[in-house]
Amino acid sequence: MSERRQRFNETFKEETVKFVQEQTKSLPQIAEELNIPVGTLRQWMGKYRKLENEPLASGDTLREQAHTITQQEREITDLKMEIDILKKAMHIFSKARN
Repeated sequence: MSERRQRFNETFKEETVKFVQEQTKSLPQIAEELNIPVGTLRQWMGKYRKLENEPLASGDTLREQAHTITQQEREITDLKMEIDILKKAMHIFSKARN
């Protein structure tokens, strides 16, 4: 027996896309919950997606992320310097003594 295709009206599709945009879950998780194929949801997202429904990062959040990145870059630079110093020390102490 063949499986009957589900039919969805335009309003349902638009509301589903809006729901997907408001979620933090992945598309496959939402598709499983709604019992709709992932490919179908992706098509709907392409057709009905409106950017005003998506949550935007606030300026404070962006500043925090930039500050965190700057701190991490400093830490990486410091660690690279420490590694260089340790390599030089290892080279000096590993030389054969006369």
